[in-house]
Parts: sequence; C-alpha cells; structure tokens
Amino acid sequence: MQIEFHRLLKVIPAAICLSLAAWGQQPLKLGIIGLDSSHAVRFAELLNDPSSPNHVAGAVIVAAYKGGSPGVAESANRIERFTKEVTEKWHVRLAPSIPELCSQVDAVMLLSVDARQHLEQIRPVFAAKRRVYIDKPMAASLKDVMEISRLSRESGVPFFSSSSQRFSKAIVDLCGDPTIGRVEGAITFGPMPIEPYLPDLFWYGVHSVESLYTLMGVGCERVARVHTDGEDSVTGLWKDGRIGEIRGLRSTPRTTGAIVFGRKRVALSNNLFHEQNHQGTPAAGYRGVVEQIVKFFETGVAPVAPEETQEIFAFMEAAEVSKQRHGAPVLLAEAMEAAR
Repeated sequence: MQIEFHRLLKVIPAAICLSLAAWGQQPLKLGIIGLDSSHAVRFAELLNDPSSPNHVAGAVIVAAYKGGSPGVAESANRIERFTKEVTEKWHVRLAPSIPELCSQVDAVMLLSVDARQHLEQIRPVFAAKRRVYIDKPMAASLKDVMEISRLSRESGVPFFSSSSQRFSKAIVDLCGDPTIGRVEGAITFGPMPIEPYLPDLFWYGVHSVESLYTLMGVGCERVARVHTDGEDSVTGLWKDGRIGEIRGLRSTPRTTGAIVFGRKRVALSNNLFHEQNHQGTPAAGYRGVVEQIVKFFETGVAPVAPEETQEIFAFMEAAEVSKQRHGAPVLLAEAMEAAR
C-alpha cells in the first residue's frame, strides 16, 4: 500500500520519516478507534517511536477516532488523558467520524474499551474495506462475535482479535518447547475483575482463556464453573479427552501463569505477561501482539482464525451459564445455538 510521503511528514515525528526514508520504505498508515484504552498509548509508543528499543517497524499511527463511553468508568476516567498523550506526544490527528478515519488510513485498530460498541463501530470499517484488529474483548456477546465474523465474510475483509497475552514471550516459549512433548492438559491463571455490563470472563478472564487455547488448541466440548467472591475455576473437557482449566483471581496478587502437563514433562511459567514490563517501558509487554498486528495488516493472514476466537467466546458464555446452573457442565454447542 502506497502513501504520499510529504503528507506523512506533517503528522508523525521527522525521525520516523528519516528512518524509513533511509531504508527506502514507506509505512502503513494506521488508525485507532477508541482513545479510552491504555493500549492506544502503548501501541503508539511502539509504532511511532523509532528510538525505542521495542520499536515495531512497518506501520505508524496517523489518525484516531476518539470515541468513548461516558457510562463506563474505565472509559470516562481516562479518555482525555490518553487522547492528550496520543495527539500531542505521538502526533496523531483526530478524525470526526469512523468513515472519515477510514478514508485517511490503510488499516484500523479497534481499541474501544466498551466492547458493546464494537459491532456498530466495525461496520463502517468493513464497508471501507480496511483490515482491522479488534482488541479484547472482541465483543460483548457471542452473538456479536458471530455477527462480526459474518460481516467479515460478506465484505471479504479479514480481521483478527486476540488477547496480547497469546503472544507473550512466556506463552510462545512454552508452545515451542520440544522438551514438554504433546500437551495433555493445562491450567492458566490470572486476574479476573468483573465488569457488570459484560459476562464475567469477558473483561479480564479472557486473557487466561486465550492463553489456555494457545496451549491446548481448539476442540473444547463442555465447561463447568465454580464461582466464589474471590476466585473462579472453569474446567473444560476437550473432545479428545484432555482437560484444561482457568483460574480467575480476585483475592490474590495480580499475577499470571500456566502449568502445562506435557507427555514428556510438566512445565510451569509465572508472569506470562507482566514480566515483560520490566524489560523497558510498560509498552514492552505489547510488542508481540503489535508485531502480529502489523504482519496481519501487511499480509491479510490472521494469526488467530475467526473460528478459534468464536470457540473462545463460546467457552466463556458456557461458563456464564454454568455459573447460573450452580456449576453444572454446559456444552459449548448449547452456547453457540443460543447465540444464533
């Protein structure tokens, strides 16, 4: 995708342009929908600062649609601060509407905190034929996830959605460790605060579920959930007889981890994501997912298939039903049928 280089000079730091010009490359122009997420700031730092040791090359953020949800504290309390940093520090211009944003960029990152907005916000992106990354959670219901997938197929525009934790160094290392052997089961754990406007696992439990699926693969048949004020345990039975579990933590320190039960050995990893924050700025922990986003925008090949993302959301909605049924097992197929 080609851009007019003289226009780029007006909206991003000169150092970026000089660095790219030296290599004879022109970056993809990216747009953000939703400046109420801290990811808007972190992604801008990774993409728009070539002096950073964690810089991701190949794209720059040039425009954003501010968005926001006044009724959601995580949005209302942060959007002005994040907007100021993204526009003033990283020279990102504001667009008055999503269609106008799409007219200025090659691809879009949908980062709005309120997942209830994602379906309507993505419609004009598909209409404009712009590839799109959708931040976690992809939507506020399995039904909306399925509708977004349908719109993607109908428009011929690919998308992908994922927790950043899937691409953390710790998870990647576990998946690539030949000494573990075939994964026969796994337990992942992490913080799980609950937002009342979303199913319980969607807000933060999705990180642990995404990690579990990265280790186990697709094929979960049913889940059962035990819920207390301080913790959740959701156990899934895969069709091939393997067992995977996530533990959502509310009364213990905010840590993440995984135990992998391999055919050759059992492996344990702590701090799947947050350990990377100590390798530099807080943005460092997002380098893996941003690299995947840029690669997806360049190739159109999603690193996570829509079918896998759909199963992840069926897992989480089935866990919600299991809670309502006091821990009784619930088939993912039941959750899928209810969403149709």
